[in-house]
Amino acid sequence: MPDTGSALNPQRTIDELKALRQLTGDENGAQRVAFTDEWLSARAFLKEKLLELPVEVITDPAGNLWATLKGDSGKELLIGGHLDSVPNGGWLDGSLNVLAGLEVLRRLNTQYAGKPPVTVRLVDWADEEGARFGRSLFGSSAVSGHLDVQALARLQDKNGVSLGDALMNVGVVLADAPQASEQLKNAAAYLELHIEQGPVLEGMQLPLGAVLGTFGVERHTLTFRGQGAHAGSTPMNVRKDAFLAAGRFGQEIYAIAERHGGVCTVGSVKTWPGIVTSVVETCEITLDQRNLDADKLAAMWQDAQDAAQKFAEEGGCTVEFGYLWNIEPIPFHRELIEATDAAILEVTPQSHRLPSGPLHDAAEVARAGVPTVMLFVQSLRGISHNKIEDTEEEHLRLSVEALDRLTDKAMAWIGNQT
Repeated sequence: MPDTGSALNPQRTIDELKALRQLTGDENGAQRVAFTDEWLSARAFLKEKLLELPVEVITDPAGNLWATLKGDSGKELLIGGHLDSVPNGGWLDGSLNVLAGLEVLRRLNTQYAGKPPVTVRLVDWADEEGARFGRSLFGSSAVSGHLDVQALARLQDKNGVSLGDALMNVGVVLADAPQASEQLKNAAAYLELHIEQGPVLEGMQLPLGAVLGTFGVERHTLTFRGQGAHAGSTPMNVRKDAFLAAGRFGQEIYAIAERHGGVCTVGSVKTWPGIVTSVVETCEITLDQRNLDADKLAAMWQDAQDAAQKFAEEGGCTVEFGYLWNIEPIPFHRELIEATDAAILEVTPQSHRLPSGPLHDAAEVARAGVPTVMLFVQSLRGISHNKIEDTEEEHLRLSVEALDRLTDKAMAWIGNQT
């Protein structure tokens, strides 16, 4: 393998990440929420950098930005990430993926005089976070064929702006978004670097890890219904307190998660009538359950329903279940996981394989049948979606180097496929 070290400059990626933070952040963190002016500024920043390369830059019908470095083969290696952030987010979530991929494109352009062995495409996915409209993975879902346009047409942000109008403001027509699936017609593999957003690698004192796949998710509402009553005159032993049933259920999800090796979260609680002098008549909660094993995920959801029924009946209440969203566990490609491990071991003495609890665009690409893998770099304190999100700069440099090595291995792997 030719020496590529002189062509790759990981420090440039770090410097560009800091410049992007300065451009699109404030004292509260990153403000690159999709389809806002700050997001457009981030896109303009990327486009300016891409002018230095002999790449074709397009925006597809779902608003994803593609930069294509054409190679000897029409088969395409995709490297992806997202510039959008949550409000008051971190400086690395998503943007590291894109700017590290940009640095890999630079190296390939230099080494191969603008024409690598296979075509390589950098993609900045539109609205990975779903922070504004509550629908994560918008752009990658459009490309994978898993976008329900009619359902999305009903979405509004907190200011009453519809998703359709927000998209129109950046030149995207919601009804046309599924046409973005055309972008995967020659895709042979997909790579994505990301901060871990959790504490595993830091706890093991390791900078990098190969990702086995993304957790499947079951997301539902549970509405417990009891009887409203006066808080002062109703004895405790005769109350039909919907909040009590929900509270007991909230404790039980920890046992369910431990039993099946997954995670469960009650993220929202709403009560009615919601006044200090009334026993709670109705309590609605949201439940998010995740597991890398499909059977265990199904068992977790069944256990949750059984437990909710049990606590409702014990409290003289009823419970109703409402569907929010789900996605199956997405295992990544076995041979590309091996390649990721090998790439990590070329830049650091030890690797570790771990699942991803958060969802990523990589999951949608894998759902579309494209061989996919992710590479994680350690997150300090395991914190993300927060202004204190951080990673040691030496680990960031190692992550860019590992992605670069993985790119070479993935190109060779593509070349060996019949």
